[in-house]
Amino acid sequence: QVQLTESGGGLVQDGGSLVVSCSASGSGIDGYAMGWFRQAPGEEREFVAAIDWSGDKTDYADPVKGRFTISRDNAKKTTNLQMNRLTPEDTAVYYCVSAMNPFSITIRKGEVDWWGNGTLVTVSS
Repeated sequence: QVQLTESGGGLVQDGGSLVVSCSASGSGIDGYAMGWFRQAPGEEREFVAAIDWSGDKTDYADPVKGRFTISRDNAKKTTNLQMNRLTPEDTAVYYCVSAMNPFSITIRKGEVDWWGNGTLVTVSS
C-alpha cells in the first residue's frame, strides 16, 4: 500500500514557475512508475507527466511538453513536477499518482493504482 501526499501548490502569475512535490509513505516506490494528473474546473482529469521506476524515461502530455519537468528521488520517496512558463490554462488541481508497474506508459494510459488528494495550482492572468 502506498500513500501519496502532494505539496507546493499555490498562486502564481502568468509566465511564472512553480514546483509541486509528492511524498510517498507506506511501501517503497522503487519499482513503481510515478506521475501527475490534473483536473481543471469543469473539466475531466487529464494526464500531465510520468516517469519510470529508474527515472531514466519520462513522458509528457503535449500541452506541457517543453515547459514541465518530472523527476524522482527513490531514496527520499519523492517525485517533483517543475512547472515553467505557466499560463492560466494550467490552473487545476494536480494529483500525484503511482502504479504497480515500472513503466511510465502505464501512467499515461491511466492505469493508476494510487492517487494523492491533490494540490491546487492557480495561475493568474
